[in-house]
Amino acid sequence: MESWLGIDLGTQGVRALLVAGDGTVLGSGTVPLAGRRDGVRHEQDPGQWWDAVCVASRQAVSAGVRICGLAVCGTSGTVLLTDTSGEPVSPALMYDDGRAGEQGASARAAGLRVQDTWALPKARWLVEAYGPGRLTHQPDVITARFVGRAVPTDSSHALKTAYDVERDAWPDILGLPEGALPDVVRPGTRLGEVCVAAAEATGIPAGTPVIAGMTDGCAAQIASGALREGSWNSVLGTTLVLKGATSRPVRDPTGVVYNHRAPDGGWLPGGASSVGAGVLTAAFSGADPAAMDATAAAFEPSGAVAYPLVSPGERFPFLAPDATAVVLGEPSCDADLWAALLQGVAFAERLCLDYLHYLGAPLDGPLTFTGGAARSPYWNQLRADILGRPARVPEQTEPALGMAALAAYGTGAAESPADAAERMVRVRTELEPSRTVRFAGPYARLVDELEARGWLPSPVAAHARARLNLDTAGS
Repeated sequence: MESWLGIDLGTQGVRALLVAGDGTVLGSGTVPLAGRRDGVRHEQDPGQWWDAVCVASRQAVSAGVRICGLAVCGTSGTVLLTDTSGEPVSPALMYDDGRAGEQGASARAAGLRVQDTWALPKARWLVEAYGPGRLTHQPDVITARFVGRAVPTDSSHALKTAYDVERDAWPDILGLPEGALPDVVRPGTRLGEVCVAAAEATGIPAGTPVIAGMTDGCAAQIASGALREGSWNSVLGTTLVLKGATSRPVRDPTGVVYNHRAPDGGWLPGGASSVGAGVLTAAFSGADPAAMDATAAAFEPSGAVAYPLVSPGERFPFLAPDATAVVLGEPSCDADLWAALLQGVAFAERLCLDYLHYLGAPLDGPLTFTGGAARSPYWNQLRADILGRPARVPEQTEPALGMAALAAYGTGAAESPADAAERMVRVRTELEPSRTVRFAGPYARLVDELEARGWLPSPVAAHARARLNLDTAGS
């Protein structure tokens, strides 16, 4: 049986998934990772990544199964310095390490649109702290070990190092030493083959093709199957992330929507909100979500209207660093508050789609729900109702599955990434909206409030109200 191996370098652990062409999972492995957190500091030892990959791969590899290729994804913005052979010479600064504020401000002053936790400011910080070295993104450490030499990075991970994915070139104003920047290839490119030493360490046969991967967010999008024009994947975990597929980049003058380049040359626009399911944990520590969902069904709509930010500041669908959580009205009980939070997240999700429509993004393809919150049948249906459009929930949405699909494309087993994903992705649930009108009033009230506070631009607010009045579903 032919299979492809996807490897996900997550914050908490490494996950390896061996997947057949029809999506059957033939083997899996998981190994935890430890990090060092101290205030804004968040580091990991890159050496432990390879040790964990070796164990997880051996757990996943099955006897009698041919591995036709592998790909690796990592956390976006996690970087370190290596020598010319690919050996680490610094710790890895994780995706949310916040020590590079000064370097971020300097990069923005030079005309680069970056955030402080993005890879470029952290790369500058590393050079100042550890001296010259080769800028390396998290998955490159692993793919270099697999092939036995330093490898190019992929344009998906390079995006937050200010790589210009439209011109396929590094800008001239990055402020890094000569020789620090790696070569860049498009995701899905063949980097080499598993060398003998790596084969002995991982159990993956020598000669197995190694394919350039993508960030974990893009990997999850592939695993959702949302790769056709106009398709969108809504990932609802601690926070909310929307990613779609378009033939052209989605232009956003505010910068809250950014565009990855798809492996086949298309575009994967998206944005990350600070609203999400993390508010439920904060407000109801130790509660049984299923039991709370059952009680929330009596409050449709809730007596309160919420914009439930997990932390201060909003990044998408509007940029408001000073934004704080909003609760309009007074919930009558815990069940009503739970309902308000569930509905509030869905209102934010609808506003994200309204903003994408305002920017001209196509929304006429299928919408997929993934992330930890997609385990809630009640919340899934509620979100479909508030959004006023059908949605689907896949069986398996791990980033590692997305990397297996990308490996299949990169080795020529599929004509496009979408073909590979559609063969591997299995849909568990189809949802149809049925109660959209019930939530129209609270949504309009929230839009008015966000506009009145100066967070939501008036043209965007007007567009959201117009779409609500038309009661469009996926238009």
